[in-house]
Amino acid sequence: MARLPRLIVPGQPHHVIQTGNNNQLVFQDTEDYQAFLGWLRSAAKTYKVAVHAYVLMPNHLHLLVTPADEDGLGQMMQWIGRYYVPYFNQKYSRSGTLWNGRYKTSLIDAEQYFMLCSRYIEFNPVRNGMVARAEDYPWSSYCHHAGIRPDGLITDHAQVWALGNTPFQREAAYIAIAEPALTAQEIDTVGKALLKGWPLGSEQFKTALEKKVKRQVLPAKRGRPFKTKPEPT
Repeated sequence: MARLPRLIVPGQPHHVIQTGNNNQLVFQDTEDYQAFLGWLRSAAKTYKVAVHAYVLMPNHLHLLVTPADEDGLGQMMQWIGRYYVPYFNQKYSRSGTLWNGRYKTSLIDAEQYFMLCSRYIEFNPVRNGMVARAEDYPWSSYCHHAGIRPDGLITDHAQVWALGNTPFQREAAYIAIAEPALTAQEIDTVGKALLKGWPLGSEQFKTALEKKVKRQVLPAKRGRPFKTKPEPT
């Protein structure tokens, strides 16, 4: 099945993943994580991309972002690559590509799926057995949302602001929402949409999205359509 062209819609949140080539390590020490986050912060500001959540894993990364225009997300990712890849290659005496092709993205229905995607991202280290609690992993946005440590990279989304009238209320509500482990179905739903580049939302959201962007947003169903409706068997 042919891959659909990447769908970027300004003002809508997008779940982004980028993985190391052949799942190789892309972060090996504290300096690497800090360097990447520094370039991400600069690029996000330059290209007007709001970063709502993130996690940097040893061999891949997730972002939950909202671009202000159609080009900003791509420009941001390209800009980071121009700085981080040469840094990494020089430091570890290597050459060639670092990433496994281009980044992948899934456009998100914020009302229904923003919090799910944020939890999916920030609890990745827990699901992978790297830490027992999300707050124990230093390279994610969870500590910001939980009120443990502010993170200047993060722009809180409207869905987070809606959790309460004060920072304490929002942080407490976020922790309560985030604590329950994701179900296998939730993990599969988010992961499948991301890896295939599909939008994540209700059928009404997808229908409205197709009308808005005037293009197909999901792959066509396999097989040729029936000329007449088949009799049930």
